[in-house]
Amino acid sequence: MNEYDIVLRPIITEKSSLVKESANHYVFEVHRDVNKIEIKKAIEKLFKVKVISVKTSVIDGKTRRVGKFSGKKPDWKKAVVKLSPKDKITIFEGA
Repeated sequence: MNEYDIVLRPIITEKSSLVKESANHYVFEVHRDVNKIEIKKAIEKLFKVKVISVKTSVIDGKTRRVGKFSGKKPDWKKAVVKLSPKDKITIFEGA
C-alpha cells in the first residue's frame, strides 16, 4: 500500500482549522487498516514535513433513511497529525 492509498483526503472544518492555527495539528481521513507508524511515514513522504505524533480514531457511519428504507454510511478512520513547529502543509493554507 503506497502513501496515496493511506492518506485519502484532508478534513477541513471549523474545528480542524482552529486546531491547525493553535497547535499545528492537521486532520486527515485515512485508510481503515493502517496504523500510526504507516500514517506518520506517509505524511512525511507526501508533504516533506516532520511528524511529531499521530492520534487516530474510528468514526462510526451515520444511519440514513429514505422513506421506509434505512441504511448506514460506512465507518471511517480519522488521523490527527502533530507537526514540528517550523513545518506546515500548504494544502490547508488555501494556496
